[in-house]
Amino acid sequence: MAFVHQRFGQAGMANGLHRLVVVGGGAGGLELATRMCARRLRGSVEVTLIDAQRTHLWKPLLHEVAAGSFDPAEHALEYLVHARRHRMRFRLGSMERVDRTQRQVWLAPVMDQDGREVLARRSVAYDTLVLAVGSEANDFGVPGVAEHCWFLDTLAEARRFQRRLMDALLRFASHASEDPDALFHIAIVGGGATGVELAAQLHRVSRALAQYGLESIQPERRISITIIEAGSRILPGLPSRMSAAVTGELQRIGINVLTNERVIGVDGDALQFGNGERIVASIKVWAAGIRGPACLEHCDGLEMNRIRQLIVTRDLRVTRDDAIFAMGDCAAFPVDKDGRGVPPRAQAAHQQAVFLARALRRRLRGRTDLGEYRYRDYGSLVALGHYSTVGNLMGAITGNVWISGVIARLMYLSLYKLHQAALYGWWRTLLLDLANRLRRTVDPEIKLH
Repeated sequence: MAFVHQRFGQAGMANGLHRLVVVGGGAGGLELATRMCARRLRGSVEVTLIDAQRTHLWKPLLHEVAAGSFDPAEHALEYLVHARRHRMRFRLGSMERVDRTQRQVWLAPVMDQDGREVLARRSVAYDTLVLAVGSEANDFGVPGVAEHCWFLDTLAEARRFQRRLMDALLRFASHASEDPDALFHIAIVGGGATGVELAAQLHRVSRALAQYGLESIQPERRISITIIEAGSRILPGLPSRMSAAVTGELQRIGINVLTNERVIGVDGDALQFGNGERIVASIKVWAAGIRGPACLEHCDGLEMNRIRQLIVTRDLRVTRDDAIFAMGDCAAFPVDKDGRGVPPRAQAAHQQAVFLARALRRRLRGRTDLGEYRYRDYGSLVALGHYSTVGNLMGAITGNVWISGVIARLMYLSLYKLHQAALYGWWRTLLLDLANRLRRTVDPEIKLH
C-alpha cells in the first residue's frame, strides 16, 4: 500500500478547543483522559487518547490472565466504546515519534495478523501532550533473554502467554503418560510482585488442570516452579517482614525460591548463573526489571535516564518542554531527601492521574503554577492466588498496619474496584461485579482455551 499520512486534531484549532493528547491507555493515562472529559470542561478542551491496543485491562491483573485464572473478555474495556461515552477521541496506534516543533505525535502504521496495513502512518496535533506509555521488561543485555524468555508487559503478551502455557502443558501431559520420569520446569527470573504473584497463579493452574482430565501431569511430583532473584530476598522494594511471610508461603506450597543468583545467559534449554551453575527449564519467564519503551528515544531530544524513563519536574512536566508531561512507569520523578523516587505501582499512577487532572485544569485557565505532585505510600499488597494475601497499610492515623488473609485479599480486590469506579462510576462497577459473580457459577475455574 502506498505511503499515506493523515493529521487529526485540526478541528481543535478551528473551534478554539485546547487539544489535550494522552498517549497510553493504561491505568494512569486512561483515568486522566476520563477525568479531563468532565462535563464542566467540555467547552474548553478536546481530549484524544492514543493506545496501541484496542482494549484496556488493569495491568496488575496480567499475571492472572497469563496463568488462565482470569478471563480478560469479561473485564477488558473497549477504548472506542469508552471514548464515545465520554466524548473523547480514540486513535489506535503505537507512538512512533514526537515532533516538538510542529507539536505532533506520529503514529506507526497499524498492521493486521497477516501483515497487511489497516491504518496508515498518521499524526495527531496537540497543544498539551501527556506521555503515559508505561514500561517494558528490561533484559539488562543478558544474552538469550529476548530469544528464549516469555514476557508479561501487555494484555496481548498475557494472552499469548496463556495460549503457549496451555499448549506446553498439554504436550507434557501427553508425553508424561508415556514417560513416568518426565518433569516440567518453570523458571521465573525476578522476585518482584509480578514474578511472585505469577508463580502462585501457575502453581494453582497446574493443580486445576489435573482435575480437568489431565491426571498424568501429577503436579505435586512432576511440575516444578522456581523463582530466581539476584538480591538477598524476594520483594526487595517492600518491607522485610512481608518478604519473609511471602517466602514462607511460597515454600509451603512447593515453590522454590532462589536468592543471590544472577542470570548471565539463557538458551533454549536452561538458565546460566554467574557461579557457573545451570537450571533446566521448559518455560523461562523474565520479570526482572523495567525500562521505558523504545519509542521514548524518538521524542525529539527529551531528557531520559539510563533505563529510558523521561526526567520530569515536580509538576510532572518534562525538563525540556513545558507543553509535555509524563506520568506512570515511563516517568522518572525527582527523589526525595531520603533518596526515594516514585515506585512503578498502580497507586502511583492513580495519584498522578488525580494530580494531573487538577494541574491541567489550572493550565487551561492560563496559570503557570501547577502545584507539586507528592507520592503517598498507602502500603503494599501481594496476592498469592487463592492461597494467601499479605500486605501492609500505611496512613497518618493507622500508621503501618500488617494485614494478611481474608482482610488483605479484600483490600487487594478493592484496589481494582477503585480503578473501575474511576472509569465507570460506582453504580456500573457494582453491576459489573454482580454479573461476573454470576458468570463464575458456570465458567470453569481456569481458562482452558
